[in-house]
Amino acid sequence: MSLDSDTTGFIREDVVKRFIRYAKIHTTSDPNSDSKPSSSNQHDLLKLLAAELNELGLHDVRHDKNGFVYATLLPANSTIAPLSSAFGLMAHVDTSPDQDGQGVKPLLRESYDGGELSFPDDSQLTLSSKDSPELLHFVGDTIITASGKTLLGADDKAGVAEIMTAVAALIKFPKLTHGRIEVCFTSDEEVGRGVEGIDESRLPPYLYTMDGSYPGTLETECFDAIGVKVEFQGIGVHPGYAYGKMVNATLAAASFTELLPKDQRPETTRDREGFFHLTSIEGTNEFATARLILRDYDHQKNVKRLDLVKEMANEVEREYPGLKIAVTHTKQYENMGEVLARNPQVVERAKRAIEASGLKVKEKAIRGGTDGSRLCAMGYPTPNIFAGGMLFHSRREWIAVSALTKAVETILNLASLP
Repeated sequence: MSLDSDTTGFIREDVVKRFIRYAKIHTTSDPNSDSKPSSSNQHDLLKLLAAELNELGLHDVRHDKNGFVYATLLPANSTIAPLSSAFGLMAHVDTSPDQDGQGVKPLLRESYDGGELSFPDDSQLTLSSKDSPELLHFVGDTIITASGKTLLGADDKAGVAEIMTAVAALIKFPKLTHGRIEVCFTSDEEVGRGVEGIDESRLPPYLYTMDGSYPGTLETECFDAIGVKVEFQGIGVHPGYAYGKMVNATLAAASFTELLPKDQRPETTRDREGFFHLTSIEGTNEFATARLILRDYDHQKNVKRLDLVKEMANEVEREYPGLKIAVTHTKQYENMGEVLARNPQVVERAKRAIEASGLKVKEKAIRGGTDGSRLCAMGYPTPNIFAGGMLFHSRREWIAVSALTKAVETILNLASLP
């Protein structure tokens, strides 16, 4: 699609303003909470989005207690039959608990010269092409980062802003053709619970998540994911009188983690290699808990990882007589590749939309998961389209303004394709 200067100017200004506004709102999800959403502050952004969707004039806007916002953009300017078939756009409002997400201060670094960037709130932190070689692809662009103490939140507030700007553009410029579009914003994607409690009556036959990284990326596979909790029950005794009596649960937990294969950790794996990731360990001499996530593209390989965790627990129990270990696990999401392979037309539509934006399609498997993986398992084919951010889940996270605008253009192309 060829956009005129008025439209491109509106997109650039609107998407940047929205992204900065949304990034400042604290929405970190909580992996230790059983509520939905896991942190009540996620409702702050959801409430704002519902209000903005109502202001734009979308239909059936609803913000529910489970942490979802739904809205419908009805076809008003197209008589082409294929455009009347609905599709969905989805992004999540929560940010990763891996880094602080409160008090985010986005910084616009205009006319990036390719050099090292410093951060005002942490003089030891820098960002350069050594950390992210992709930076050199955006020399002359405006780069957005946080100030050094927090993540930025481009995962996935960039996707949220891009969807909102695309919808605003479709309404503002009637010459942009579109059919029925269902918009859905979710919570708790970062803790693997993004679509729990979703209202399926609001879902169209297929959707697209705007939650990928580098511009042009289209993700059609993801990890198979299992969450594991390992609980160590020891025997607590006064340390001065512990001989032959104490069983230190935290030491046992440390022994357990030492058994994790060193060549199967996130920092030692890449491409299609799976891993064991220890996300937390805490405890006292009487009780300790270790939490892990298991990842692989092949479900059966992931099941074997779970079996190994159980074998490790048995070995540590034998090493510490009197210790009791309980291993529990939760299925988090599945590889979406098989479902999308059966629905190639959904993937092909995304490819055409990306190419129409002047980008080369980079189809790949994501080393992670999206809400789309859960939706695929539910019967709703949902590929993942780039949102443009880089170095997600870190204080060095960044996004280029051109990446934000290209993602909006891709959504507009999706809307116009027959």
